[in-house]
Amino acid sequence: MKIDEISTPELRGGQNDLHSQLCSQIESSIKDIEKHVPGTALPDSFSTDLRRSISQLNSLSPYPNSVKLHIWKLSYRLWNACVDLSNAAGFKTWGHKIDEEHAKLRQVSADLLFLACDVSGIPSPAIKSASFFYKTGLIWHDLRKFEHANYCFEKATDLLSKVEISTISENEEKRFLLDLNIARSRTAWEVSDRNLAVALLSRSKSMLFAVAENYKALANQYLTFGKAILSKNEVSGVNEALRLMNDALELCERGLTVVKRTEDTLALKELRSKTLRFLAAVHLQRDEFESVLKCVKVLRNGEKDQHPSLSVLAMKAWLGLRRFGEAEKELRGMVVDKGIPEGVWVSAVESYFQVVGAAGAATVKGVFLGLLGRCHVSAGAAIRVVSKVLGDPAGAGEEARLRAKVVSDLVSDDRILTLLSGEDTSKERTAMHALLWNCAAEHFRSKDFQTSAEIFEKSLLYSPSDIESRNLRAKGFRVLCLCYMAVSQLDRAQEYINEAEKLEPNIASTFLKFKIYLQKNEPDGAISQLQAMPSRLDFTTEFLSLAAHEAIVCRCHPVTVASLSLLLNFYPTGKQMPTTEVVVFRTLVTTLSQGPQNDSDILKQMKRAHTRLSELGADKFFGKGEIGRRERNWFSVNAWNSGVKTGQEDQHALSAEFFRLASEFYGASIDEEKEGNHVMVCKSLIMTVSAIISDERQRKSTLLENEVKEAISLLDRAGKMLMSSSTEYDKLEAIIEPKLLFMYTWCAFDLYSRLDDTGSQQLLLIKRFANSKCCNPNHLLQIGIDASQGPRSNHEVATFALSTCLSILLASSSPDYESVALILRKLVCLRSIHGADSNDDATMETYKQAYRIMVGLKEGEYPVEEAKWLAMTAWNRAAIPVRMGNMDEAKRWMSMGLELAKKVPGMQTYRSCMEDFVAGF
Repeated sequence: MKIDEISTPELRGGQNDLHSQLCSQIESSIKDIEKHVPGTALPDSFSTDLRRSISQLNSLSPYPNSVKLHIWKLSYRLWNACVDLSNAAGFKTWGHKIDEEHAKLRQVSADLLFLACDVSGIPSPAIKSASFFYKTGLIWHDLRKFEHANYCFEKATDLLSKVEISTISENEEKRFLLDLNIARSRTAWEVSDRNLAVALLSRSKSMLFAVAENYKALANQYLTFGKAILSKNEVSGVNEALRLMNDALELCERGLTVVKRTEDTLALKELRSKTLRFLAAVHLQRDEFESVLKCVKVLRNGEKDQHPSLSVLAMKAWLGLRRFGEAEKELRGMVVDKGIPEGVWVSAVESYFQVVGAAGAATVKGVFLGLLGRCHVSAGAAIRVVSKVLGDPAGAGEEARLRAKVVSDLVSDDRILTLLSGEDTSKERTAMHALLWNCAAEHFRSKDFQTSAEIFEKSLLYSPSDIESRNLRAKGFRVLCLCYMAVSQLDRAQEYINEAEKLEPNIASTFLKFKIYLQKNEPDGAISQLQAMPSRLDFTTEFLSLAAHEAIVCRCHPVTVASLSLLLNFYPTGKQMPTTEVVVFRTLVTTLSQGPQNDSDILKQMKRAHTRLSELGADKFFGKGEIGRRERNWFSVNAWNSGVKTGQEDQHALSAEFFRLASEFYGASIDEEKEGNHVMVCKSLIMTVSAIISDERQRKSTLLENEVKEAISLLDRAGKMLMSSSTEYDKLEAIIEPKLLFMYTWCAFDLYSRLDDTGSQQLLLIKRFANSKCCNPNHLLQIGIDASQGPRSNHEVATFALSTCLSILLASSSPDYESVALILRKLVCLRSIHGADSNDDATMETYKQAYRIMVGLKEGEYPVEEAKWLAMTAWNRAAIPVRMGNMDEAKRWMSMGLELAKKVPGMQTYRSCMEDFVAGF
């Protein structure tokens, strides 16, 4: 039957039977608990069933004394069962759930005992019940269930409040009163009720009963609270911590006046010393350095075995007073005192250096090395000291250099090296290497390369020498190479990079060797490193691009050319490239242009660029839009300018190649443009053919027939691009200079003269040129002279060109009679050679024309020598008709010669002879 089914006591045989029944149920639950296997989870049903039974039992109070005794026994039985379970399994091995269920059972036991706390026949039942609540509260406190703990402590306090303190005679019960107050104070502290916690400690001062342990316990709790406030580093809490520690010190002093046993005295003195040390720490935090020194003085006077922290406290106080000499004495005194733990003096060294800074670096080094000589120092301590001496890794300036110098001396000391050389200090060696590396890296970033190199070298002392660490050591050597390159110690930099390459032959080492050769102005060595780069496993084309930039900065043109040429080899492979191919070509050509006598190399690279242009197309090679047009124009203009330059230097073969490339570059279309630079293409083609002919004459050789045809095709291509069949020269005149038009005509004439059956084409070509608006008499004169001589002469072209030129000259307001005389001589010669008898009249007409020209001229205006030549040749032409008996013809020529002689000054004697001969003829 369940208890909650009972309605009234009368229905079940009275209230006593109900008490017995509830007690039986409680006892049954306790038996189940006693049978529970230790170490397994306690089910919730135990505490739930017991709590229900106690609630029903509580509603049936008051109880007869016999029932109270029974409840009392059941409570103790439950308590003991809980103790047995905890002893068997151990709280530490239980999980949180098991602990909480256990605490609930303890709580049930305390509540059950509370129902019978006024039982007769048992001494001090209230104190015993209160102890159950106290112990249960401690368990709840440990579980951080502070509400339950506070409930238990308050229950215990209420029970003890009904007991007169004067009736308590046993020390254990007196101590229980104090412990309860302290426990309740601790719980209040945990829930941040500091006022209540301190008030409960103050109330506990009346419960000391002149017992040394009580004084010690209460003073220790004051100290604990003070330390807790101090540990939070709250400025507002320092004063409160100081008050609590002063209370603790006062309790220690009072306790020492009442204690009698030696061991109690020693315990209180030890607590007092501890309190004084913490008081000194509080004063130090408040910058009350004089008070710190007073506390230290009291402690040193009262203790034979001084605590290690006293030297640290004293040193920090002296540092606070800026009395560095006394602080240094305290620091050096730690070296002598072998009882000071390692952690204490390391902390002291850190504190000293933090205040004194770089000025105390040498002292710290001396102290630390002294410590190494007197005792065993751990590797971790060395790391801490080095870290503190280095300070902020991002520091710079003179102080940072001084710190680095001290660290350099410190870490290179044999004692430090020995300390970190064991197999069990590998982590510390790694940490030391990292410290030194980071320090050196900061100095490197601040461009203090000398200091950086020194620290990097020291870091190598702590770099592992095993195979797995080869890369790390190689990295160190490479960084040292960079440092010494920065300070221009190139030989030393080369030594380090050679060592790095032995350990790790990668692209970085090769590139640094390249830079060293470049800075040493050894282009052959630099080029050899360039050629070695592609063989490295981690090679990327970015390194060739960087190498080119470095060479450009150093103005080392051979290396620049080599790096760019090598870089160009990778574009056809389809690899990811650092820049566009056209930029590389442009840079390469620009570099070659800056050196002397590089025209052949420039031509080679521009041909190479043209090949890539043909393979990729203009849009892909030059780029699209305005950028592509600018790139195309750059190559076109440079090819043109190179053609002009080489032509002026009489390198006509190169000039022809450059002009041909210019025509190809100008003709490239960007972004599907319909019209390119057709004018420049035409000009380039004309200049190409002109350079070919000039080269032929320079070499004194003759073009082969296929070469002639190729040159003609180039001219035809120029004409077809810009002219129509009907108005060729009209169009041509509008777009190109007269000089180029003449060059086009002259080249075409020259080339046509080399082929059979092209005479009519030559004449048509010259006639069209003569009819053009830009026709120049000098150009016609040159064509006429060229056509009149040599194995490929054309007397028709020559006669036409010279005659046309003569007409143009005579039409001028101030004719050039030097040219007129030359033309007349050439015409006479041409007609004499090619005219035979049928053309004698034409020759005579030429002489007559010359005579008519000379008529009316001032003396000497017509070239005298040319006039004499005309007169003499005309007279001499009569010789053949005389011999042939053709007297009329002879007389005609003699008359012409005599008439011309009359116009020539200085021929009087000749003229008299001529007249006499004619008279006698």
